[in-house]
Amino acid sequence: MALNRRQFVQIGAAAGLIAAPMINRRAYAAEPIKVGSLLDLSGPLGSSGQTMYDAIQLAAAEVNAKGGLLGRPVQLINYDTQSTIQLYSQYAQQLALKDKVDVVHGGITSASREAIRPVFDRFRVLYFYNVLYEGGVCDRDTFCTGTTPAQTVNKLVDYTLKNFGKKAYVIAADYNYGQITAKWMKKYTQDGGGSVVTVDFFPLDVTNFSATIGKIQEAKPDVVLSALVGSNHTAFYRQWAAAGMKSRIPIASTTFGLVNELATLDAKESDGIITAYGYYEEIDTPASKDFVKAIRDKFGASVPYIGELAAVTYEGFHLWAEGVVKAGSVDRMKDIVALESGISFDGPSGKVTLDHATHHTIRNAYVGKAVNKKWQVLQSFPNQAPADTAAVCDLIKHPNTDKMFVIDVK
Repeated sequence: MALNRRQFVQIGAAAGLIAAPMINRRAYAAEPIKVGSLLDLSGPLGSSGQTMYDAIQLAAAEVNAKGGLLGRPVQLINYDTQSTIQLYSQYAQQLALKDKVDVVHGGITSASREAIRPVFDRFRVLYFYNVLYEGGVCDRDTFCTGTTPAQTVNKLVDYTLKNFGKKAYVIAADYNYGQITAKWMKKYTQDGGGSVVTVDFFPLDVTNFSATIGKIQEAKPDVVLSALVGSNHTAFYRQWAAAGMKSRIPIASTTFGLVNELATLDAKESDGIITAYGYYEEIDTPASKDFVKAIRDKFGASVPYIGELAAVTYEGFHLWAEGVVKAGSVDRMKDIVALESGISFDGPSGKVTLDHATHHTIRNAYVGKAVNKKWQVLQSFPNQAPADTAAVCDLIKHPNTDKMFVIDVK
């Protein structure tokens, strides 16, 4: 594999031990537990990947500061997948076959997850996908810790129906996440007595939305529901405000803020946008405040907004670590059995519990509104189950399932 100097330096640095001075010499002498990380640190999704990488480095450092796991230090091996699916596949094989990692935390888009999940299944490597997504993964070797539509999208749509009106216009990214999330948006809108006038899909490289904004003006919806993804799609919100639409038709999004839009857009372009996530930096609890402080202390005050991607990655790492401790081993099957035993972690988002049947998490959900480049948390919903995935996945009854279900949204 040919690597340029920048990639070589980055990989070499990332492959070092993430360790704190408190870890004892005996732990250093032990063979490290290898944790793989596959995240986009550059390209259109680089902003999302960087905040996730900060979180996993913090979690690894915390574990090592307490003596590691099973008397062994944690070694973090990261590859920058550069927002390229080919690199996901390439580096996944390298982590499994050359680096021989014990677990992998990685992937951002559903496409990246489905490129690497079969690799880790084939080579029997435990895999954690720490990102909100459309639901449906049912795989005993895989744990999905982010929110699914049943946990957040229904809360978002319900809020818009009650506060803005019953007529919605849906815009979404043209790949698995956007296509399926748009179906959930339509379902929840109709279930609430509303209607969707149009659904428009956009490839990830689209940056010009002038024609779409014109179509929305003609349709005159009460609200725009957005599942646009990535830095290119951020252009929609800027163009929407420039067209004078922000004060006329509100926007509710399942993704806004994940690529640090609050920092890149002016407040006049983002104020009033409604979202629903499993975590906001502004959650007023000791655990949330400690998490935000720890990241900023470690990586500097210039760290961008700390949202669900960072929190869920941090919680996913600690859930895995709890499983290793309970199993007393990094053996894949022993860890899976331990993780299926109802393991919980009190993280920045609140209590997070792994669900045996789905390998997803039961977690809190929140609705927030952008106000002056911050999020005002409007509502909270404790202990939300991944009911969408539970409708198609039962790993208790069918433990050998290895499939990405496309949930039939009716």
